Amino acid sequence: MNIEIICIGNLKESYLRDAEREYAKRLTPYCKVKIVELRESRLPADAGDAEEERVRRLESEALLAAAEKSGNAGYVLALDARGKQQSSEKFADTIQNLAIGGKSTLIFIIGGSLGLSDSVREKANAVISFSEMTFPHQLMRVILLEQIYRAYKIMRGEPYHK
Repeated sequence: MNIEIICIGNLKESYLRDAEREYAKRLTPYCKVKIVELRESRLPADAGDAEEERVRRLESEALLAAAEKSGNAGYVLALDARGKQQSSEKFADTIQNLAIGGKSTLIFIIGGSLGLSDSVREKANAVISFSEMTFPHQLMRVILLEQIYRAYKIMRGEPYHK
């Protein structure tokens, strides 16, 4: 299976880059991982609601364009606080069922610090949330990779998940 993570911004802190590399390396026996980093839009410090909406729209358009480049074979999962929450076991079932159903590419979308526009949530095949809590979008990338790794360990009945 191919896993593509399309996200806004790059990882600035070395500990996040190290964690990303570690989980990507751990995933190599199970799937191919590709991370697509898109440019973060500048937001003035004194930005109002209209400026924030403009930035959210621009970033969301870039995310959707990148997802479309992956082709129609991809199943798009947008990460959003308003999405459906599921346990790690259910997440593993979701990945496994998509693979069994013929989906060879899963595309995960992570928005920037302002989140996703409605257009991304509407065009995604599924909208998922990892918590009611808010996480920095850079940290969310590492959390997602860890959960994908955990899902593969669960699917294979291998030790890791507790």
